[in-house]
Amino acid sequence: MVKKLLVDVDCGVDDAQAIMMALAVPDVQILGITSVHGNSSIENVCRNILRVLKVCDQLNIPVFRGASKPLLGDVLSASLFHGSDGLGDAPDPNAPGLELLQEEGAVSAIIRIVNEHPGEVSIVATAPLTNLALAVKLDPTLPQKLKGLYIMGGNTDARGNTTICGEFNFTADPEAAYIVLNEYLCPTYIASWEFTCLSKLPWEFCDDWLAQDTDKARFMKKIFQHSMAMCENERISKELVSGAGFISCDSYAMAAVIDDTYIIEYDHKAVTVELTGEHTRGMMVVDHLEMLKTTHKVYILKKVDLEKFKVLMMNSLK
Repeated sequence: MVKKLLVDVDCGVDDAQAIMMALAVPDVQILGITSVHGNSSIENVCRNILRVLKVCDQLNIPVFRGASKPLLGDVLSASLFHGSDGLGDAPDPNAPGLELLQEEGAVSAIIRIVNEHPGEVSIVATAPLTNLALAVKLDPTLPQKLKGLYIMGGNTDARGNTTICGEFNFTADPEAAYIVLNEYLCPTYIASWEFTCLSKLPWEFCDDWLAQDTDKARFMKKIFQHSMAMCENERISKELVSGAGFISCDSYAMAAVIDDTYIIEYDHKAVTVELTGEHTRGMMVVDHLEMLKTTHKVYILKKVDLEKFKVLMMNSLK
């Protein structure tokens, strides 16, 4: 049974890692990749997706340009960690041109592709959720036609990595995160910031992973240098929950859609997003007391099979 995916990314280094993980799995079919603001400008994000597809020899996968800024307020940037171009500022004179993008916009493409394959498509969202929020406003029936939604974003213990209490993807567009968590009533899986930190891999694994003698591994080594160096940065080391290590945030959400058996333990809770707090805007709120007036609950990943995860990671650069 082929797994049909739509991938919505702000293609930084870990989005690249997640895309490459999916492309290496034979029974996974990516029907399209949609771009959104986040780790870098929308032009850079589009270019980065095309670069990843080129090194994987998969430029036949359609890429769609999406929202260039959040529903409200200013654009946040993650250039400190990902480099100003989103892929570690590693120059690529042979990068594919933006003329390879589809004419159709991302939001329209999401609605069309899901409607063409009702009940079959899972969306993996590893970025600010602006495109998904716009899509559900245009087609409120969209979520019920999805097989599942897999999100890297949000937080469970108010540990921020962008603001005091806010994780980047949710804080970059809190209104969009709020809309998606409240209106996508399909099976929803969330890899939160704290979870990814608590599921980190040793740096020794990363060394072996990057040492593979392939074009993909050489590409990853080049784009990952900047982020690896930034892990020593004082601010970034404060953000990390439970110490240093190799954390490919977006890949945890991708692994969940690829292999159901990878999830060992989860919380099944209602969630929402704080929109107004001075320190907590963008924070994901987990309803342990069941006080939210909703029946929809999401699966918040707590524990995963890291050996299976390592195999998926290794295969991504083979």
